[in-house]
Amino acid sequence: MNWLTNVVRPKIRNILKRETPDNLWIKCPDTGQLVFYKDVESNQFVIPGSNYHMRMSADARLSSIFDNETWYDVALPEVPADPLKFRDERKYVDRIKDARAKTGLHDSVKVGFGKLEGSAVVVAVQDFDFMGGSLGMAAGEAIVRGLELAVEKQCPFIVFAASGGARMQEGVLSLMQLPRTTVAVQMLREACQPYIVVLTNPTTGGVTASYAMLGDVQIAEPGALIGFAGARVIEQTIREKLPEGFQRAEYLRDHGMIDMVVHRHELRPTLARLCRLLTKAPETIETAPEPASPAQPDEPAEPAAVPEAPPATPAAPPA
Repeated sequence: MNWLTNVVRPKIRNILKRETPDNLWIKCPDTGQLVFYKDVESNQFVIPGSNYHMRMSADARLSSIFDNETWYDVALPEVPADPLKFRDERKYVDRIKDARAKTGLHDSVKVGFGKLEGSAVVVAVQDFDFMGGSLGMAAGEAIVRGLELAVEKQCPFIVFAASGGARMQEGVLSLMQLPRTTVAVQMLREACQPYIVVLTNPTTGGVTASYAMLGDVQIAEPGALIGFAGARVIEQTIREKLPEGFQRAEYLRDHGMIDMVVHRHELRPTLARLCRLLTKAPETIETAPEPASPAQPDEPAEPAAVPEAPPATPAAPPA
């Protein structure tokens, strides 16, 4: 029986096994419902039944914001890959290589420049799939470069924050990105250009303690987890039970920490409207041309104007 069980059955399974993609179905974290991946992707990664907002990659986020899904990738400064030669269970450089292979990104922040309903904007997106969207030297440089470009182009700057906090493998160099990004935000303010922050799930740690909470307008997606320390740490510190929904977007809106909670389907028109309002730009409304009134039967239509012929060139006298 061992030969039948260990040899024959596995061979039969391999012959009958059908190759299916790993991400063919998605399980909703809220309800446990299985949803077809293509349906979720076409719905901007919002579960159709429960309206649960899944995480979006940086490219998918930029495509959903810019006109015609077209933008220019902003070149970002190079930084040392492993300034502290850090190693825990694995080398830090190996972790970065794996994250780059997984996401196709150089680091956790990607910056794009393009048009939003006809107006120029600079957009920075944090990708949580790249080491939890952690804030390191490269991510800090990306945010600063995006803010500098917005100052150069004299246009609004929009950032989509999603992070677990500072990157521990870079130590104090990571923490230095908090004041650096704060100074860059102040540069944009002195240039009188709007700074809009969209908080996605989750936004915590050093990102919340710096540029993610300095926006002229603070927007959050429904159900997003937003905070500095975790709820369990807070409960252990104050020795009290936290209210239900604590650190969620709706709770923070009701208590004045953020300005509005916007569904992902309404996010693009909301951002465009805010950019026009804060820059005092006129709203572009496409008006259809008025149809020409038909000519009355008893009134003949006016003939089209005939252009005058140019004066004739006099002929040369015969020799």
